[in-house]
Amino acid sequence: MSEDLAANSRGSTQIRVEKFSLRWTISNFSSCLDGIVGNDIKSSTFSPGANDKQKWYLKAHVNGMDKESRGYLSVFLVLLSSPTSTVRAKFQFWIVDANGEKSQITKSGRVLSFKQNQYRGFKKFILRDFLLSTPHLLLPDDNLTLFCEVSVLVPDYISVSEQNTQPRVVIPKCTLVDELGELWETSHLTDCCLVVADQEFQAHKAILAARSPVFRAMFEADMKESKTNRVEIHDLEPQVFKTMMGFIYTGKSPDLHSMADAVLAAADKYGLERLKVMCERALCMDLSVENAAHTLFLADLHSAVQLKTEALDFITAHASEVSETSSWKSLVDSSPHLLAELYGSLASAHGPCLEPPLKRLKQS
Repeated sequence: MSEDLAANSRGSTQIRVEKFSLRWTISNFSSCLDGIVGNDIKSSTFSPGANDKQKWYLKAHVNGMDKESRGYLSVFLVLLSSPTSTVRAKFQFWIVDANGEKSQITKSGRVLSFKQNQYRGFKKFILRDFLLSTPHLLLPDDNLTLFCEVSVLVPDYISVSEQNTQPRVVIPKCTLVDELGELWETSHLTDCCLVVADQEFQAHKAILAARSPVFRAMFEADMKESKTNRVEIHDLEPQVFKTMMGFIYTGKSPDLHSMADAVLAAADKYGLERLKVMCERALCMDLSVENAAHTLFLADLHSAVQLKTEALDFITAHASEVSETSSWKSLVDSSPHLLAELYGSLASAHGPCLEPPLKRLKQS
């Protein structure tokens, strides 16, 4: 938290507010009531964060600090030591009751100056009789818990040269992703039409061309799409298409639940490498005995290198179980070249112990 309080032509002073606090419990409070006026009880010292050169403590006068405050509990904040001659601070006290709630909140109200061993606070913080009349709430187990929160004003001096090279200008968060996403959602200022399963979607050629080399080639070359500004897509389902377009406009990771394989195909077709790897990761996390062979087929079909490695490793580790699945039988029929890679992977993994799983794979 910061607040500018002063500036001049030679530079500026930026005020930083540093907050810290102390929770102080006075045990056996009733035993302190026999003391004379002016006697005080002191807390342990506390400091603002890592600044242990500035030390503070609290003091309480259970019977009042003078004749004027007799019959009251007086509480004060004391500056014990500081590397600077004066410290400016605001503070507030309250009692933590038996329910953990704040009671009797009292604030300094303004910034006050403290010099070493100087104290500030409240001579008439609370009547002792009121404290003693509600012991179950304010004095549970005969303990009084005080809480003091301090806000110290720390000046940061900035020279003219620093001010010129490091202007105190807050830069807003970049909203480009959200704004581009809104362009897709609202179809504002579109200049082309994409047709998927007889549904028309309006889009922006510049964005499509910037994100996908395939779309760029369509719109730059002397093709029908560049002349009509209309692209017909026959091999994608509308939901898969929408997922792909959301990524094109925002770059955000999409929800790939139950359609990572279809989005992988779309990402491969349109040259969206980052989306392709996102699909690879989703499919890796979903690898199982039942789908491992099919996943290997997909990885090979779409040149998904990382997914292919994971699928090979998985099948190598579960060769016997995978060879019994229907997806394995389909792989043997459709992609015999992958068997050679699997045999090599198995050979590397099992060495001399390879023959039983290899025989089963060949027989299947």
